[in-house]
Amino acid sequence: MNDKNFSRRRRGMRFRPKGGLGPNPQKPDREAVQARADVVSEQGGAERVFEKRHTPEIERAENIAAGLPPQGAPPPAPEPPEAVTTGIPAAPAAEEKFEPVKITEPPKGLIETIKSAADNLVKKVQRLIRKEKTVCKEVIINAETLETRVAVTEDGKLEEFNIERTTEERLVGSIFKGKVRNLEDGLKAAFVDIGFEKNAFLHYWDIVPNQFDSGVEIVERPAGRDRRPSRPKITQKDIPRLYPPGSEIIVQVTKGPIGTKGPRITTNLVLPGRFLVLLPNSDQSGISRKIENPEERKRLKKILRELAIPDGMGVIMRTAGEGQQKRYFIRDLALLLEEWNGVQERIKKQPAATCVFQEPDLIERTVRDFLTEDVERIVVDNQKAHDRMRDMVTRISKRAANKVKHYADAQAIFDRFSITKQLENAFSRQVHLRSGGYIVIDETEALVAIDVNTGRHKGSRDQESTILKVNLEAAEEICRQLRLRNMGGLIVLDFIDMKSRRDQQQVYQRVKEGLHRDKAKTHILPISQLGLMEMTRQRHTESVRSAVYDDCPYCKGRGKVKSVVTMSVEIQRKLQEILKRRERDESDFQLRIVVHPTVLERLRTEDEKHLIEMEKRYFGKLSFRADTAMHAEQFKIVNVENNEELASVGS
Repeated sequence: MNDKNFSRRRRGMRFRPKGGLGPNPQKPDREAVQARADVVSEQGGAERVFEKRHTPEIERAENIAAGLPPQGAPPPAPEPPEAVTTGIPAAPAAEEKFEPVKITEPPKGLIETIKSAADNLVKKVQRLIRKEKTVCKEVIINAETLETRVAVTEDGKLEEFNIERTTEERLVGSIFKGKVRNLEDGLKAAFVDIGFEKNAFLHYWDIVPNQFDSGVEIVERPAGRDRRPSRPKITQKDIPRLYPPGSEIIVQVTKGPIGTKGPRITTNLVLPGRFLVLLPNSDQSGISRKIENPEERKRLKKILRELAIPDGMGVIMRTAGEGQQKRYFIRDLALLLEEWNGVQERIKKQPAATCVFQEPDLIERTVRDFLTEDVERIVVDNQKAHDRMRDMVTRISKRAANKVKHYADAQAIFDRFSITKQLENAFSRQVHLRSGGYIVIDETEALVAIDVNTGRHKGSRDQESTILKVNLEAAEEICRQLRLRNMGGLIVLDFIDMKSRRDQQQVYQRVKEGLHRDKAKTHILPISQLGLMEMTRQRHTESVRSAVYDDCPYCKGRGKVKSVVTMSVEIQRKLQEILKRRERDESDFQLRIVVHPTVLERLRTEDEKHLIEMEKRYFGKLSFRADTAMHAEQFKIVNVENNEELASVGS
C-alpha cells in the first residue's frame, strides 16, 4: 500500500476484541491447515479425486529418495517481476452491447444453411422468452506447429487461458504398465520403471485404495446394482508380498519429474470424461460438491444410481454434468468404458515400462472441459484441428458440432478477437480497474501477494462506499487473474482497509463467488484483524508465466539492475586497486575502461573530477570507451601498452 493508504489505515484503526472478529479465529481451522499443506507440497497433478491425508509423509520419503533434505530442496529463485506498465486501457464498460466477431465461413449446402438459420432463430426466441441478459461465451483456439493456445472469452473479455507446447510430453495423467525395480521399506516406497531415465516414485499410501477427497460426496448405490465382488482389504504390510521386485503394476502419473526427483505415481487410476470421471479400480461412486443446488443434486444422484456401472468400478459426476439429461451420462459412461477396454487391451499386448494411455492434448481437453451448453461457438484457425474437434463433438452431440467454426482469415485469430492485447495487459505487474483503482501482483518464493489501491479513483463525500466499490471490483478481477495466470500456493490479498464489518463480509462473499467457477481447488479465510485475506489455490499444471517466460539472463530473476552510481563506485574501486598495486616508475600507466554508454555518461559528467584526482594521485592515465553491446553491470579494464585485460566484471 502507498503512504497515503497506510496513514489512512492507521487513523481508521479502532479497537477489535482479542481473537478477531470471525467465529473462533483462535481455534485452528483443520481444512485451512490441510489446504496449506497441499499447495506447499504438491504443485502439480490432475484434479483431486482421492484425499491426500498422507501428503507430508509421502513428500518426506520422496525427498530422501531423491537425495534431498527431508523438508525438500530450497525454493527456486523468484520469477522476474515484470515492468510496471501504466496507461492500460480499461476493459469495456458492462453496459456496452457486445457484438460477436463475424468470420467468413465456406459456402454451405442448402440443407446446412436452413439448419443453421433455424438454430439461430431458436436461440433468439429462447433469449426473448427468458428475458435475461445472456453472456456470449466463446472458445478461441490458436493451433500452431510448436504450441496450442486456448482462450475462453465472455462478451469479448478474456476469462481463461491455457497454453501447451507440442514438443513437451504429456506425462501427468498418463497411465503406464510399469515394473517394480526395488522396494524401500524404510521409506515405505517402491521404485517403478515406466520407461524413463529415472524410476518413478510410488509410496505405499498411493498403492492402498484411498477414500474420496472432501470435494466429492459418496453416493450409495442400491444393493442390487451395487453387488460387487468382495475385495480383500490391502494394507501396507501386504505390499511387499503383492508387488515384489520384478512384478508388473499399472500406475498413473500424478506429478512430473522435478529436479533430481523422478515422476510420482499412484495405482488409484482416474479416467476423466465429459460429464463423468471413471474410477476403474474403485468400487465407490460420488458427486462433485461444487454442484450446490439440493434439487439438482437429488436428481443427479437418482441418475447415478440408475447407471449400468460394471462391477468393481465407480464414477464421479463432474460439475459440467449440472443440468444435463440422463442420456448424456449414459453416452459418456459408454465412451469411458470403451476407452478403458482399449487401455486393458494395450496392457495385455504391450511389454512392461510402456505407456498404455496418454493424457489427451489441449485440443481434446478443450472439447472435454469447455464445450458446455452456454458456449456459443468454438473458433479454431487450423483445418486439421477443426476437423478433429468436429469428429469428437459429434460423438457427444451432433447438434453441438455446428458450434465448431474454422477461422481462415489472414489476420491472426488472437488479434482479430482482441485477445493479444488483453494477454499483454493481464500479465503485467499492475492491473488497472474500470473505476480507476488498480491491483499489484507480486509472486515471491513463499507466496503470492496482491495489493489493492484506489489509484486515481476520486470518490464522492462518502469515502466508505468508494472504498467498498473499488474492493468489490478488485475482488472480481483478482479471481479472474488467478485463473488466467494459473497462480497457485499461498496467496495473500491486501484490500483497502474497511471499517465496517458488513463491508468486509461483502468483499469476502464476492471473492468466494468468483472462485466458485475456478476448476482448481481453493480454500479462503475471512479478512483478518490486520485487514488481510488469506487463501490457497491448488495448481493443476505449471503456471502460464513459467511456460512463457524464462529468468532474465542479466538480472538472474532479481528484476533489478545496478544503478549507474553503483557502477561508477565499483569501477573507481577497481581502478584504485589496480593503480595501487603497480610499481611506481616515471612512465604513465595507461588504462582503457570499456563500459555501457549510460555508465560512461555518469563518469564523464558528475564523477569526472574524482577520476582526474585519481590520475594525479597514482600517476596514471585513464581513457573511457562506450560499448552498446555491453550489459549495464559489465565493465572491462585493459592495459593500453600491451592490451592485457586486467579486470572484467559482469561478463
